[in-house]
Amino acid sequence: MMSLKVGFIGGGMMAEAMLGGLLKGGLQACNSHVSEPDAKRRKFLADTFKVVVGEDNAEVCKSSDVVVMAVKPQVLDVVLKDLAEKAKSDPAIANMLLISIVAGKTIDTVAKYLPNTRIARVMPNTPALVGAGASVFVLSPYCNPEDGKTVEAVMGCCGIVEQLGDEKLLDAVTGLSGSGPAYVYLMIEALSDGGVRMGLPRPIATRLAAQTVMGAGKMVMETQEHPGKLKDNVTSPGGTTIAGVHALESGAFRGTIINAVEAATKRSQDLGK
Repeated sequence: MMSLKVGFIGGGMMAEAMLGGLLKGGLQACNSHVSEPDAKRRKFLADTFKVVVGEDNAEVCKSSDVVVMAVKPQVLDVVLKDLAEKAKSDPAIANMLLISIVAGKTIDTVAKYLPNTRIARVMPNTPALVGAGASVFVLSPYCNPEDGKTVEAVMGCCGIVEQLGDEKLLDAVTGLSGSGPAYVYLMIEALSDGGVRMGLPRPIATRLAAQTVMGAGKMVMETQEHPGKLKDNVTSPGGTTIAGVHALESGAFRGTIINAVEAATKRSQDLGK
């Protein structure tokens, strides 16, 4: 995969995280091309990663096998319209695998402008910025099995990757892993607050809370045990943990989290209409 040429349209934080991960994974800087409208951002990316950086989106498409569309949702149509116009006189512009990480924009939105382009839509999340993201993707009908492997390799540079067959399920992904970091930050803050209330210094309380959440997640991933079993393993009869779990259940903790995923999913569905 790293012999492929990978381009980015949009050089924001997510593109920066992905580019850094790809370069660490073996992508050669000479095989990456980024287009970015902001001059300061262009200089930063060129200085940091030693990749080709410019302003021409069409040049990125022509010089790349895979292009990550990483622009803001409100400018996507303008970017795609420009590419579509230029592709009329230069079909090479549309001959690529386009990986869209643009929030809320469907495959049909992209295909309306580039009907013959192979398109993958990806829902990443912000922990990708530290190499610990969770991404889910769907492929357009024009894609082939190799395209799926390519998407997995590109997105896998900054976390885990899963594939779905139904694009509509990306709304549920948004509600769970897309919005989920905010729920977890809230929990970390609450755990820290609890520690402070019980006398711990704030820096220590926050560090302990964050490490506890990270460690528990790693336990689930590495042991492959059901979270309920892992919870039972640390809840001794009549002990401190079951007392805390009872307090959480009394406050409808589990139902509140489920409701949060549902609310965010429905909001994602509304925004996509």
